[in-house]
Amino acid sequence: MSATATIKPPRRIARSAGRTTLARVGHTDNRWYIVDAADKTLGRLASAVAVRLMGKHKPIYTPTVDTGDFIVVINTSKLKVSGRKLAQREYDYYTYYPGGRKVKSMRDFLADHPNTLFRMAVRRMMPKTKMGLQMLSKLKCYRDADHPHSAQQPEALQL
Repeated sequence: MSATATIKPPRRIARSAGRTTLARVGHTDNRWYIVDAADKTLGRLASAVAVRLMGKHKPIYTPTVDTGDFIVVINTSKLKVSGRKLAQREYDYYTYYPGGRKVKSMRDFLADHPNTLFRMAVRRMMPKTKMGLQMLSKLKCYRDADHPHSAQQPEALQL
């Protein structure tokens, strides 16, 4: 170091006047909501439910903490699908036997497994992490209006 070089003082970090609150694990208030899916569009309802499950509707939302609510979706068999998706969209699965690739149209899949179809739509809108699976476990889907979660006293939610 030369004799003419000066040592610079350390940079000071600007501090903001406001405070940011971050949610902590276990300190969130998860509420129970019930959503009636009758005559609702599949994708629009799935998007709104995904936002609620992640907790993005809350001012305390923190990406690293699960702050979402529990959602009970009833009447999934009465979901609507816009456009020509019922005839054109196909879902395939494999039975792990030779020649075991099976294909179902969306119309058949909605008739046979409406809960699985709705859960798949929401799952694909969630984070692809372990926490995303944890958030998805708070989604409860039922084909008709009967559900076993009346003890949790879910509030009606209009989406």
